[in-house]
Amino acid sequence: MNFFQDKKVVITGGSSGIGKAAALLLSQGGAHVCICARDSARLEEACRDIRSQAISKDQVITFLVMDVADRRQVRMAAPEAVKRLGGIDMLINSAGITWPGYFKDIPDGIWDSMIQVDYMGTVNAVRAFAPYFMEQKHGTIVNVASVVGYKGLFGYAAYSPAKFAVVGFSECLRQELIPYDVRVSVIYPPDTDTPQWHEENRTKPQETRVLTGAIKVSDPSMVALSLLKGAARGTFFIIPGAMNKITYYMNRHFPTIVWMITSSMLRKYWKKHPIYSV
Repeated sequence: MNFFQDKKVVITGGSSGIGKAAALLLSQGGAHVCICARDSARLEEACRDIRSQAISKDQVITFLVMDVADRRQVRMAAPEAVKRLGGIDMLINSAGITWPGYFKDIPDGIWDSMIQVDYMGTVNAVRAFAPYFMEQKHGTIVNVASVVGYKGLFGYAAYSPAKFAVVGFSECLRQELIPYDVRVSVIYPPDTDTPQWHEENRTKPQETRVLTGAIKVSDPSMVALSLLKGAARGTFFIIPGAMNKITYYMNRHFPTIVWMITSSMLRKYWKKHPIYSV
């Protein structure tokens, strides 16, 4: 992690999950870190944990209360974050929410929230911090997508499109920032043992569990380490985990086979639990 020595990093969604795991690793690597999220109490607790991993008393470990869905709030927070850190070398957009369910049952407000937080939250943060990267002509932006950002999956009709949008945005952003020597990465985390993952299990359809149940839930530290290593190498698509890499490869090169396998799994389930006529 020597690459991140003295680097100045802003992390949205940094009070828990993958964002916090990345912040802990960065702190251990000598970086200066500003985490952002909505809950001040959780930010304070996370900040104490991150500060405890610092290797130097001179490291800046700080936080800002910020709702990424609130464009005005993000634009006000950006200069304060840069001021506290004394600059910015990396932005990690890890803030996100999900609510799996049958598309016909997902409340209207949840559909709106997926777009406002998962997609527009990423856009808002990038637009607020990009001018600093463009002016200094260096830096790295990492956008956190999901496995369902490259493969739509039963139960994620509200969440998956927002993450697909993050990927499309990242691809456009990558090209637009070439003249400024600003690198862009997008990571596809698999199911990861985070508070958000435990929360989504409350509404997850059984069919979704059938499709994902055999897949081992990943540790957030592993995902965060993949994120940081990939960003340091300048990798665009970062795919943590061996099974995730296989799934990505199969879906990219043999989508019909993937469709046949997943639809077969669903039909077998429905034969035993006849909810639909199939």
